[in-house]
Amino acid sequence: MQIERENLGFLGKAGGMDDACTTSILARRGQQPATIADLQRIGPPPGRSPTTAIGITGSYGGLNAGDEAILTAMIAALRGALSDVSLTVFSRVAPQTRAHHAVEAVVPVRSLARKDVRRHVASLDLLLLGGGGILYDGEARHYLREVRLAQQAGVATMAYAVGAGPLTDPEDRRIVQELLPLMDAVTVRDAGAGRILEDIGVDCDVEVTADPALLLDPEPFSDTQLRLEGIPPGRRLVGLSLREPGRAAPGLDAEDAHRVLAQVADFAVDRLECDIVFIPMEECDIRLSHAVISRMMRAHRGHVLTGRYSPRELLGLMQHLTMVIGMRLHLLIFAALADVPLFALPYAPKVADFLDAIGTPPNGRLDGESVGALLAAIDRAWDLRQQRAADTSKHVAALRRRSSRTVDIALDCLARAPATGRSALRA
Repeated sequence: MQIERENLGFLGKAGGMDDACTTSILARRGQQPATIADLQRIGPPPGRSPTTAIGITGSYGGLNAGDEAILTAMIAALRGALSDVSLTVFSRVAPQTRAHHAVEAVVPVRSLARKDVRRHVASLDLLLLGGGGILYDGEARHYLREVRLAQQAGVATMAYAVGAGPLTDPEDRRIVQELLPLMDAVTVRDAGAGRILEDIGVDCDVEVTADPALLLDPEPFSDTQLRLEGIPPGRRLVGLSLREPGRAAPGLDAEDAHRVLAQVADFAVDRLECDIVFIPMEECDIRLSHAVISRMMRAHRGHVLTGRYSPRELLGLMQHLTMVIGMRLHLLIFAALADVPLFALPYAPKVADFLDAIGTPPNGRLDGESVGALLAAIDRAWDLRQQRAADTSKHVAALRRRSSRTVDIALDCLARAPATGRSALRA
């Protein structure tokens, strides 16, 4: 299968891991140092299988733009670090993953029996769990099934910048406590996830890196694409990303939430003299966006994106925006990567952790009684956008270095792993 190799240069040599770093890591473990040439092989002769088989399992295939951004960035990072890698994605909706990602194999993991999944897992040299928020009640046990099978087969495993929580279900807690300490490395995307794993009794080293999507490269989003979305040219644009509040505002019913969010949108139209571009990050966001527009006083200034865009295109869209107001974590990440002023609406701990990581103060509550304070906070964020820009950019650069560190750790797991999968067949 011919794999496109554009936009792979952002990690540098071997994902940012130089010879001295590789030598140092392995020397600390008392093993023979591997050189970058060992890890970044030239490539197999014609007709030979690729030399390194890596599997990725997570919340993929469901057309959530945040999860797809994570997978897109992971694929690019691994191909940038290993020229001969063969990638297998364990997907919830395999046809979607095949359509949107250039990988060698896609496994419809949710529709296969354990013995069938075991066959795919056993052919790997390394299985990556993640990234993204996958260790939570009701789902952790499912995502960790492939990890257990890999460990039983002697395949190296790594938690790749995962998110965690809530984890209150006894069965999910037990499985997480059991399997994570058996992994070759455990990394989480934010300090909050690390605290949750510590609180439930995970007894192993956990390193905080950063969300894989922070290494994403943009693709252009053209003026023509904006016109096709019915967005008038020459207007100042503010991006708005919503989702049902859920745990972020447990006392707020859907009708009240829509009314508050409509007030936020109307305030932005008047204060910033802009049009609002509602940016759905998954299909259910479309319905919510229209529900909010229907309650706006300035409904004619609201536009909902209707096209299906890749994560890189959504990152490219940021160049057209004056500000981003959002609940969805990865749209906020896109704004920060593009140096666009952002304001996070209260939603989830992972958003609060990201705000803390970029040095941005937390914002007010999302409820009818506090809407005035919320609008005042948006007003202040707009006024202080230039003062905060340099500080945010510095923090984002640090997060990108931490995200690149996740790739380094994966390479270290490969260097230390016993010969399994295709490597064993070649030995």
